[in-house]
Amino acid sequence: MSPFCRLQVPPALRAGLAGLLLAGAAGLASAQFSMVPSSALSGPPEPSSASDDVAYRQEAARHVYAAYPLRIHKGKLPPMMYAVMITDTEIDPAGQVVNVKVVRPPAAATEVTPFVLALIRRASPFPAPSKFANGTNVVYREIWLVDKSGKFQVDTLSEGQL
Repeated sequence: MSPFCRLQVPPALRAGLAGLLLAGAAGLASAQFSMVPSSALSGPPEPSSASDDVAYRQEAARHVYAAYPLRIHKGKLPPMMYAVMITDTEIDPAGQVVNVKVVRPPAAATEVTPFVLALIRRASPFPAPSKFANGTNVVYREIWLVDKSGKFQVDTLSEGQL
């Protein structure tokens, strides 16, 4: 026995303590996803000037960033992201979110899914896609890159990874 280790902890107790530490860490990691911030936007956005779906995706991403400026991860993202999620957001001709479909949920961080869905819905209305939608709903796909801190980037505007 080491002179520095005077207390012997039985293996069963060690496993239980390790489980408690892991559960506590998981609780801390998910706490920031339990409260969705209010949108920082005031009033409806200007109609979209996009003439196609690629340009609209850029405008929609900038709209999300404007809605949650304190949640945007500034700079390059860490090599390992807490969650990666893909969504399809259906927008009506007036810019209202009609539906959000999860195309690829996060692999392990299940608490991120309702968080991202709520962020999208609270950012409504989006810029009205009037120039290219011809009075129909549009769907734009986005990849959400979420850090364990609760900050994110969307792939459209991502600054890359370290």
